[in-house]
Formats: sequence, C-alpha cells, structure tokens
Amino acid sequence: MNNLDLAKEIYDNPNPVKPMELYVFLDPLNTECWELQSVMRKLQIEYGHYFSMRVVLSTKLFNLNSQQKTSSIATDSLTHPVLASVAVKAAELQGKRAGNQFLHKLQEQLFLNTQDVSSYKVLLEIAEEANLDQEEFKKDFHSVHTAKAFQCDLQITREMEITEVPSIVFFNECIEDEGVKISGLHSYDTYLTILQEMLGSDTLNRQAPPPLEQLFTKYTTIATKEIASIYNISHETAEREMKKQMLQQKVERISLPDETLWKIK
Repeated sequence: MNNLDLAKEIYDNPNPVKPMELYVFLDPLNTECWELQSVMRKLQIEYGHYFSMRVVLSTKLFNLNSQQKTSSIATDSLTHPVLASVAVKAAELQGKRAGNQFLHKLQEQLFLNTQDVSSYKVLLEIAEEANLDQEEFKKDFHSVHTAKAFQCDLQITREMEITEVPSIVFFNECIEDEGVKISGLHSYDTYLTILQEMLGSDTLNRQAPPPLEQLFTKYTTIATKEIASIYNISHETAEREMKKQMLQQKVERISLPDETLWKIK
C-alpha cells in the first residue's frame, strides 16, 4: 500500500488547538516567495494542527510611490508593480481562502506563464480564474478597506523589522516570549526543526495527507513535484497516479515549459 492509498484510510480532521502562530512575509512578485508556497503547503498538511498562519504582504518601498492613488485611478490600462499586492488584499475581503487562491493564481501567471501581473486588466482576469465575485473584486480594489489592510501589512513589516522576503516569524502561545525570525528561503526541514524547538518537543505528531480528492478541493492546481513531496513518493509514481486520475476525468493536465500542473475538473 503506498502513501496515496494510506491517506484514504487514515486521514483525520486537524486538531483545532494551535499553540503556534506563523507570520509569513511575502512579496507576490518575488520568485523565492513563490517557491516557499509549496514548502508551506506541505508543512500545513503535516503539522498545520500545531499552528495558524497569517500571510503579510511586504512590497518593496520603490513600488509604493503611487499606491495611495490606486483607489481613484485604477483602469484597465493602468500598470504598476504595487497593484498585485493591492489586488491580493482586495481578494482577501472575499475570505481567507479566496485571498490565498488569488495569490496562488497570480504567482502561477507570473512565474509559470510570464504574464504581466502588474497590469490591472490582467489582475481582473486572474480574479475571474480564481472564481472571485468580479463586481465585488473591482469595488474592493478601489475601497478604503483594501488600502487600510495593505497599509496594516506594511506597518507589521516595519514593526517586526522585516528587511528580506520571504521571512517567517514564529510565535508560541506565551506572549512574554519573543518570536523567532528566519529570513530568506530555507528547506522544509529547517522550518520543521524551528517548529519542533519552539514547541519543546523531540517528536511531533505528523498528520497523514488527505486523499487526492480532498487535496484538490483545497488547492485547485498542484504541481507533480508537490504531489510527490506531499505523499513522499517518487516523481514518477506521482506522474502515474495523476495520469490515472486524468483518464478517470477527475483532473486535467496543464503542461508548461518547466512544470506540469494538475487542475480539478
């Protein structure tokens, strides 16, 4: 029995008690921030019952010059690097899951399809692909609530003295303790070790990954290498399994120059 079969039998709901909180500082336009997403997916799946996670957008200062003007001048022809971050905050007003899905779709379009995600017109297309309410997204993009949410992220970035993205700050449940900050992109094992040390445990209870069907209800597009990592199987085994899912018309394949993505039908 491989790990994919095992997941179908022993998958349980995560424990709601979460003694840790992770602040994940990202710039949507940063390549390493995109690479961190797959690492954090695996960490959430296996050990998400130990922590909650908050994504904080940390856009470089040179991108902020016209941020305050976006609420009144955003048109289909407008292009500016800061618009990507503003769009993520607008998407989050439709819910945390909607915001995460929009962020992932945005990064897919930027890093895999080389789309210009600094374009307001392209961001509207991404919102549609992420199944957001289009009219709500347009309204929220221009709203004061989005501007304030974005400014709040920048303030948290300053207060926590974040100078590099990606960065993660780990907090435990003891409010007197300082957080542990790790700057830059690191391996999965590095983040797991920090989580272990802060929880004061030699061994953590690793949750089995969910069945593929459930995984695709949470993440609408997943790369072959991510599936291999999540289920601890070889790339070849993951590819074979996804081909079977495709033949059963459960997923469709998206072939890109440097990556293969799978999308639920």
